[in-house]
Amino acid sequence: MKTTSLLLLACLVGRIVIAQTIRYEVSFPNAIHHEAQISLTVSQLPAQAAIFRMSRSSPGRYATHEFGKNVYNVQAFDQQNQPLTLIRTDGDVYTVPTHKGTVKLSYTLYGNYPDGTYMGIDPQSIHLNMPATFMWIKGFDKQPISVKFNLPADNMGVVATQLVPTSDRFTYTAPGLQYFMDSPTKIGKLAVKEWQRTGADGKPITFRVALEANVADTTADGFAKKIARIVDQAKAVYGEFPRYDYGSYTFLASLNPYVRGDGMEHRNSTMIAVPIAFTGPEHVLGVFAHEFFHCWNVERIRPKTLEPFNFEKSNMSYELWFAEGFTQYYGELLLTRAGFTPVAEYTNILTGIVSGKQLTPGGTYYSPIDASCHAVFVDAGVSVDRTNYGNMFTSYYTYGAAVALALDLELRQRNLSLDAYMQAVWQRFGKTEQPYTVDGLQTELGKLTTPILPGRFSVTMSTATKPLIMLHCWQKPD
Repeated sequence: MKTTSLLLLACLVGRIVIAQTIRYEVSFPNAIHHEAQISLTVSQLPAQAAIFRMSRSSPGRYATHEFGKNVYNVQAFDQQNQPLTLIRTDGDVYTVPTHKGTVKLSYTLYGNYPDGTYMGIDPQSIHLNMPATFMWIKGFDKQPISVKFNLPADNMGVVATQLVPTSDRFTYTAPGLQYFMDSPTKIGKLAVKEWQRTGADGKPITFRVALEANVADTTADGFAKKIARIVDQAKAVYGEFPRYDYGSYTFLASLNPYVRGDGMEHRNSTMIAVPIAFTGPEHVLGVFAHEFFHCWNVERIRPKTLEPFNFEKSNMSYELWFAEGFTQYYGELLLTRAGFTPVAEYTNILTGIVSGKQLTPGGTYYSPIDASCHAVFVDAGVSVDRTNYGNMFTSYYTYGAAVALALDLELRQRNLSLDAYMQAVWQRFGKTEQPYTVDGLQTELGKLTTPILPGRFSVTMSTATKPLIMLHCWQKPD
């Protein structure tokens, strides 16, 4: 018994010795000039070079982005705050060749582009997307992370994020790098509105709108009630809410003239920025419907080509026609089901979707998979040379939405609907969080339709230069 206890103690001690701790601290002493001071401390490192870097891509964004260009004054220190040798081995990569187990990396970060991908800092508002903000150490992706926001005493704003709160309202944690990088954060004067729904496990889910807009509290409250109607309609498609990791989902909503237009999905939150003087109009609801639908489709119904997300390069996926295009289709449909978009207006939207597929060279001569693969160049990617997109590319949003519409209409002729298919895909891939492939989507569609008309109905999917989903119906031979 004593021997067993000693062995157990030795194992625990061994774990403590090798377990790295990763701690960030963020301060804003020069916010008026859009700068932050950030430090990253990593302890109990093995005796080898420590490599730090900025990301080159961001969750939900598929092209390459050079976040390292806004990092400077990079320095490294040991546990006694003595300087360590620091070598810049690439434009956004820094190496500490020798140390004694602890490295503190500090740097200045500039940010003046608040949207769904980049970050912005000013004295009134702090808008952080994590890959654009935080350097990270390579090789320790699964280690827990903590981050502390040091704010001036006269600007102790509200912090809104999907990061895990602690007893200190300005300190948060994440279970690892993937979750941390997927957790945008807003700090400032935010109107926070909450409501609850019941999850599939019977436990309450807290939904939260953290609104940054110059509006009266009654306007913010009314706006949150409209978002709640969209939330309920999205849940009706799948029959249940996802299991949110920490029991809540947050809409980070910047609706003011000082942001850049964008919407970006995350596992338990979304970062939405609309550059308007917000007064409560319903025309902004579309981006909320689209991004919230993503917490099923793409966050949990997850393409295998995006697993795990690589922060060092662009992330190509064959399935964005489904992940983004079907979400685009439902984003518009949810607004009609919730009573925000009149049917006549909705049919005009569908006309545009069909035209985008049928009347463009990209939709005529190239497949949705081709369009999806091109996201690494077009998803807010930056280049200076000319392209031939007018003759060879149609957005995977439009193309995928057209495929969704065609499939929905076809299924409705067989007493089914696209809702039934999305529920099947959710049960097979989303609820189990098993990444899917195009073949997997085809298999689930076959399972759904085969029992309806055995021998008469089949579905095939093609990666060739023709529509991805072809529905064939034939008569049984006499």
